[in-house]
Amino acid sequence: MTAPLRPDAFRHAPSRVEARMVDGLPICLDAVADGGPASHAFLRHGWFAAAVEAYGGVPRTLVVRVDGDPALALPMVPVGPRAFGLATVPGSYWPFRGYPLAYADDAVLGAALTALAREVRALRIGPAPDGDPSVAPLLEAARSRGWAVLDRLVGDGWLFRLGDAHAGGDWPRASTLKKNRFHEKHLGAHGALAWRFAGEDDWPAAFDRLAAVEEVSWLASRTDGRDAKFTRQGHGAFWRVAARDPVLRGIMRAATLDIDGRPAAFSFDLVSGDTCYAVANSYDPAFAKHSPGKLLYTRNLQDLAARGVALVDWGMGDSGYKRVIGAEPGPPLRDWLLVRPGVSATAARAFAGWWMRRRQTRT
Repeated sequence: MTAPLRPDAFRHAPSRVEARMVDGLPICLDAVADGGPASHAFLRHGWFAAAVEAYGGVPRTLVVRVDGDPALALPMVPVGPRAFGLATVPGSYWPFRGYPLAYADDAVLGAALTALAREVRALRIGPAPDGDPSVAPLLEAARSRGWAVLDRLVGDGWLFRLGDAHAGGDWPRASTLKKNRFHEKHLGAHGALAWRFAGEDDWPAAFDRLAAVEEVSWLASRTDGRDAKFTRQGHGAFWRVAARDPVLRGIMRAATLDIDGRPAAFSFDLVSGDTCYAVANSYDPAFAKHSPGKLLYTRNLQDLAARGVALVDWGMGDSGYKRVIGAEPGPPLRDWLLVRPGVSATAARAFAGWWMRRRQTRT
């Protein structure tokens, strides 16, 4: 069905595959994440623990082992009335909601689905991009075994192939740099400009600086603020807990522009392998006339390119500035519902239209 995600994950044909559900979040999540694609290495114990602490739920984890070594680890928390038997994969709405998978042959996926059918009636995974190397193999295996697999389009993704643009030598364009110098000059009239790059040793304190920008941004003035990433009323608890994990702390990165010592714009990313997930960016509208966000993300991308980042995943949302940067449409992101075979799957297919129309909850 599918090839191993990493050919060296198991150096011999697996002879014993075992799947079982365990209470809580086992530490083997880290081993599976380390054995999977580098772009998914953040899907580790600390990531899911942060989601549970921030958003609630009593987690259990489906673990599949091949000859004793963990190959798949699928955390879940129950949702809705217990009698319904529904569960969801915990995590953050962005970059995406998935799980670690180091080895994806038919025996591993089949064992996972057999065990899953004994535990839940339906499992929600997502949003996740089409073709995701962890989610897509499970969806394929579920369809072939009679599960109902329902999808709901959440939005279209955007990708910027930064490595290619940087290697081409014509990015950023000279005209872009000229405009940026013009805006920087006029921003300087408001106070001294300082460009900062927060890294491993700056968390979690740096989140307060990012939250300060969000609290005066359009999110605060036009919404109830619950979608803000770093404020206390938004998703700030998730990121502060996630930063306790030394590996996660090491891949978190923030670029900020300060004006007279006060943060005026930020760009926050996760850099996993040679992939950068652009998680959030914002700016103080008091300086909007001189494009502080554009100035900052140009510098940030230049720094990322120098660090060897090949791909920037901008996710969903406003495509205007992303197109200007050079981003192109990427895989759509979907919410998935897997419903176990039998009566449940038959009923689910009848209600597929309702599922597709139902609004995604952003947690």
